[in-house]
Amino acid sequence: MTAAEALRFVHHHGAVLVAAKGPLPRLVEAIAGARLAGSWWAHARGREIFAILQELGDSPDILVCRLVNGHVTLVHRRLWPALVRMGANFEPERLAQVRQEHTPSGRHVNHETPFPKWVPQEILAASQTLSEVQARRMLGPLAQLPARPAVRRRRRR
Repeated sequence: MTAAEALRFVHHHGAVLVAAKGPLPRLVEAIAGARLAGSWWAHARGREIFAILQELGDSPDILVCRLVNGHVTLVHRRLWPALVRMGANFEPERLAQVRQEHTPSGRHVNHETPFPKWVPQEILAASQTLSEVQARRMLGPLAQLPARPAVRRRRRR
């Protein structure tokens, strides 16, 4: 699978998990063309998988976040209006944009842009035209994710 094919895969599904098991397809398995046991880094095509993930992470059409259970999730731009419309239903840190920097020393450093600072103006405008029902329909399984946890109140003793 090429990076262009991987981008089409994400577009088709709307959102995918990079490697974790969950309610969405796993992109590393689509790239490898088979189910993976263990870490994808150890796979014979690990370097190719890494290169494709890097290219997708740099795409202006892909949001890299930790939407599904804190796992790295790629969300295609076509779902962003619905995601923004339903943003209040998710913990803000799940919707933070994650960008990875590779330092000269070889370390990977994550930089996060909080939600909604990363949202382009045209996506914000498009989100305001959606009803909640339309947004839920667009999000499919993402709309079924657990809602924001209730604020716990301390009991007085």
